[in-house]
Amino acid sequence: MKPRVGVLALQGGFAAHAAILHRLDVRVDEIRTAEQLAAVDALVMPGGESTTMSMLLERSGLLEPLAERLDGGMGVLGTCAGMILLAAEVVDGRADQHSLGLVDITVRRNAYGTQIESFEADIAVYGFETPFHAVFIRAPAVERVGPGVEVLARHEGRPVLCRSGRATVAAFHPELSGDGRLHARFLDDL
Repeated sequence: MKPRVGVLALQGGFAAHAAILHRLDVRVDEIRTAEQLAAVDALVMPGGESTTMSMLLERSGLLEPLAERLDGGMGVLGTCAGMILLAAEVVDGRADQHSLGLVDITVRRNAYGTQIESFEADIAVYGFETPFHAVFIRAPAVERVGPGVEVLARHEGRPVLCRSGRATVAAFHPELSGDGRLHARFLDDL
């Protein structure tokens, strides 16, 4: 039986993630409340604006239930802003920005530059036979990887795809590539 996957739908690119998951024949729920979160087996935290998402998690009452589910081992895929929210440490974050601290990495927000400096690159992903086309939009950079964190892909020497337990984080937007392999791998790891 395939898992029921939620996509955090407070802000950001949640619809593109949901579309890929639907193509993979997975039941997908848009998550905006703690009750909706309680009904899913795994969660995708999309890209968007990390400080806004942090504020919306708090205002919606999702922050504590989400932290509890993650601490309990719920699988999660965090992309771009999702990576920032799941990181143990955020460099250049705002003082009121929440970090769930699930993945032992340090990230720097918008490290690859402004919106106009966004780019695309083919990257080698561990376990994939062909490169993955990655879309970097105001992407965070991983500056430190802690023990127990597996680096699955790099771009110009920097980690851009990491896994720790049931959490996978990407500095890029896999949902914009049209390639469902990262989402499929995430589902396989659940």
